[in-house]
Amino acid sequence: MSGSTGPGEWCGNEGLRAGLPGERIRGRAVAAGKRRFYIRRMTPSSRPDRRFLFRLAGLLPVLAGVLAMVGCRPADPDLVKIVSSLPRTGSAKHQSDTLVRGIRMAIDEAGGKVGRFRIEYLDLDDSTAAAGQWTSEAEAANARRALQDPDVCAYIGTFNSGAAKVSMPILNLGDLLMVSPANTAVGLTKPGLGVPGEPEVYRPTGRRNYTRVVPADDLQGPMAADWAQRRGVTKVYILDDNEVYGKGIADLFDERCRELGIEVLGHDSIDAKAQEFKSLMASIKSTKPDLVYFGGTTQSKGGQLAKDMAAAGVGADLMVPDGCMEQVFIDSAGAANLEGRCFVTFGGLPPEKLTGKGGEFVDRYREKYGELPEAYAVYGYEAARVAIEAIATAGSKDRRAICDAALAIRDFDGALGHWGFDENGDTTLRTLTVNVVKGGRFEFEEILDEADLVTPPPDEPSPRADPPGGGSP
Repeated sequence: MSGSTGPGEWCGNEGLRAGLPGERIRGRAVAAGKRRFYIRRMTPSSRPDRRFLFRLAGLLPVLAGVLAMVGCRPADPDLVKIVSSLPRTGSAKHQSDTLVRGIRMAIDEAGGKVGRFRIEYLDLDDSTAAAGQWTSEAEAANARRALQDPDVCAYIGTFNSGAAKVSMPILNLGDLLMVSPANTAVGLTKPGLGVPGEPEVYRPTGRRNYTRVVPADDLQGPMAADWAQRRGVTKVYILDDNEVYGKGIADLFDERCRELGIEVLGHDSIDAKAQEFKSLMASIKSTKPDLVYFGGTTQSKGGQLAKDMAAAGVGADLMVPDGCMEQVFIDSAGAANLEGRCFVTFGGLPPEKLTGKGGEFVDRYREKYGELPEAYAVYGYEAARVAIEAIATAGSKDRRAICDAALAIRDFDGALGHWGFDENGDTTLRTLTVNVVKGGRFEFEEILDEADLVTPPPDEPSPRADPPGGGSP
């Protein structure tokens, strides 16, 4: 959806409307020069978004207060702030540490300045010690804090796609640029690929302010299935963590497997709060799959699943997406349980394969921190460079101008190569890689290219089978 939402117009089909000045909404008048957003009655086709829209509706009174506060707080004319919102507590901390290091390196290399402005960086945590991972409350608080600070000109985040769903509509109301180094869920940006109402529901103003520097799952899921077919996989069992990112990519993998004629023996969503999955793995073993695919992250028990899979004697290979591309995943699963049998897809090249400006970044990182960066460090670096570039191009602290400058990037000479943003704010990078676990670390296996996608066999029905225990295929 492009353009702004004018008074009295519905914002797409997601049920948001901007009220007319003077109009009474539930007994309250819309003041002149103001707009109120409210929810219309849902249709059956839009019900998959209903709970999210109710949560969004509950945020709107708070957002109105936040926006009112923005004009009351004086800005520093010589300062711009760049904020990141990442899980800094719990099992994702090691991964977010490398992201933050990448962000700091980009700011340091700019001399801590952009144009006439000095840069201040705020490292915010969207996780809690109690949860051990990101929470919607923490992410919403970070977004509100950034929005109400007139010096904040860019928001780097989020790491988790589910967290992005929380902060995107908040930041959109203030036209605050959001650059994600890690979100891959397709519905955040791509019309028609997510649930009904996406991505318009995250743009209550009708304007775009969100970008991401990593390829989305509409590549990663299908290309993983094509890779499996080329390796001779004929039967697969699919698991997911029932979260935005994990279930989304598992569903795309599932759909592509059926198109290619790979038999999907079952597709179950796990309870990520469970301590172990021994009985599930015993059921999966009885189906004799060639491959087990898990859509999820280290934080949603990817390591425990791998450990229990090995303990149950499941002889299949394991494939996981980029949410498990971190050393903590190997450590939690046990390197021996993954040796030579666990394959990980990743959007882009691993650090040791980067060349040009990417290779220079890896060298500087290694020199500064004494170790090879984790896979996502370069994406934190690139996201920060995008934010700095957009602020420099805008030449002011005008948030809308900064968003427009970022979205207009078409040929960015960065650490990831030459790339740009498309009309949805997605990167034009289309290369993925497969890595295998060997010797307790990730080892590059091969490059996956979109041009190598297999043409599905014509007029063949997709094989289906009910999984053990009544799971949904």
